[in-house]
Amino acid sequence: MLSMGIDPGTAIVGYGLVREHHDGSLEAVAYGVIRTPSDRPMPERLAQIYTELSQIINTYSPTIGAVEELFFAKNVTTAITVAQGRGVILLALQNAGVPIYEYKPNFIKQSISGYGGADKPQVQEMVRILLNLETIPKPDDAADALAIAIVNIQNSRYQTLQDDA
Repeated sequence: MLSMGIDPGTAIVGYGLVREHHDGSLEAVAYGVIRTPSDRPMPERLAQIYTELSQIINTYSPTIGAVEELFFAKNVTTAITVAQGRGVILLALQNAGVPIYEYKPNFIKQSISGYGGADKPQVQEMVRILLNLETIPKPDDAADALAIAIVNIQNSRYQTLQDDA
């Protein structure tokens, strides 16, 4: 299974692809970010996200995809732009025929670190350990995307166990 995790945004979109091997081990296949210039109009930035993400999906052919659900507390303007990016990301996965799962930030933290209120460094260190990497993946958005991909694999395992029961 090859899981693609995506940390949505419009300025920076993190992506991470994690493969689960038959022995249950996990491997980081690829990760990185899509950056869009802030001085470009939003429609151009959204088109860039769609195009680049579609190319990554076509290159790696993930089995499943996961996107972090939107969470915001105060800044509605930021939430709206992130939601626009999220919509384009969902469209790219859907158009590629990749099954999509969505996870809340606290669920991701709980699944990776054992604590839903974990801070970023704790989650990133667990990603490094789970993927047997020498260093924490950078930038943070890529590490977050890898965490989402790992959670998607874990959730898929759980669903398989539920279906077999």
